[in-house]
Amino acid sequence: MIKVHHLNQSRSTRILWLLEELQMDYEVEHHQRDEQTHLAPASLGLVHPLSKAPIIEHNGLKICESGAIVEYILDQAKQSDLRPKKGTRAYYQYLEWCHFAEGSLALPVIANLLMQMESRDGSQAMDGYIAKELNLDLSFIDATLSVQRYFAGEHFSAADIMMTVSLEIALSVNLIENRPHISRYLADMQGRSAYQKARTYG
Repeated sequence: MIKVHHLNQSRSTRILWLLEELQMDYEVEHHQRDEQTHLAPASLGLVHPLSKAPIIEHNGLKICESGAIVEYILDQAKQSDLRPKKGTRAYYQYLEWCHFAEGSLALPVIANLLMQMESRDGSQAMDGYIAKELNLDLSFIDATLSVQRYFAGEHFSAADIMMTVSLEIALSVNLIENRPHISRYLADMQGRSAYQKARTYG
């Protein structure tokens, strides 16, 4: 059975959601953020040197990083349509968006989130750079979702799990305004029963 080290209010929700979609058995070990600093607890550092969630344990392996964990779990699934057949157009769309979620989108979204925790007048060089990157990324995402329902085409995949959680962080800091296709997409994703079950863990 896969053991998931879950940190509340974190991207480890992705892993719980994936496991729920696949209807695979798993167990959860909860780690709670510090109420004052919102930082991860020392307990995560006892599991993995990076002290970050998600982390899974399975068959003697400990794996960190959402994308790597998603691929590992899909490899363990007996049968799944959450990863398109390799070599197809949908597969390469899937691959692109799985990497985009943490490669292109996460940096400006998380930077924006952190910048909102301090006083800024918008004149610093970083403000302009982050604003430019966010507009570029979110415009690209909204345009993509205007012509296809999901990130890998017309079928739900694990790329949607990767992207949704990043987009929810953007939503939490009011970055999705005037992005109608992203808003529609998030409403669809949040309506999935597996998503709702994963969110019960906090």
